[in-house]
Amino acid sequence: MFAPLTVLENLDMGAFPLSDRSQIEKQKEEVFNLFPRLLERKNQYAGTLSGGEQQMLAIGRALMAKPRVLLLDEPSLGLAPIIISEIFKELTEVNKQLGMTILIVEQNARKALQLSHRAYVIQTGKIVMEGKSDDLLHNPEIEEAYLGGKKK
Repeated sequence: MFAPLTVLENLDMGAFPLSDRSQIEKQKEEVFNLFPRLLERKNQYAGTLSGGEQQMLAIGRALMAKPRVLLLDEPSLGLAPIIISEIFKELTEVNKQLGMTILIVEQNARKALQLSHRAYVIQTGKIVMEGKSDDLLHNPEIEEAYLGGKKK
């Protein structure tokens, strides 16, 4: 996200691989449908947006390029719980509506497992467990170590 640019200018920057103006406008419309708050702030400088709005803009800017895979590093970092829920809800919509693969690196294990189809647990650079997210979400070892479950 480029702080001195407006929301619209940031979205245009994300559309750099696209040359068809109508396609760019269609992409903006999709981003604004996912994140209506960005439409409300389309002429506002990105640096003056809240943390959650900046995260929405960063995701929206990435979506402008029509990627096949969306890679997100800690999308919930520093955000209020209500904003985290909103961001993850919209990521679910991106996955469903656009059929886009999303790869997330996330400390909030519960949210990541609720969003994803498949998960990998990495400790000190090694994959120590992998599987369907729903299975890991209900795995007692994972619950205890990462989800605040009780030790026995």
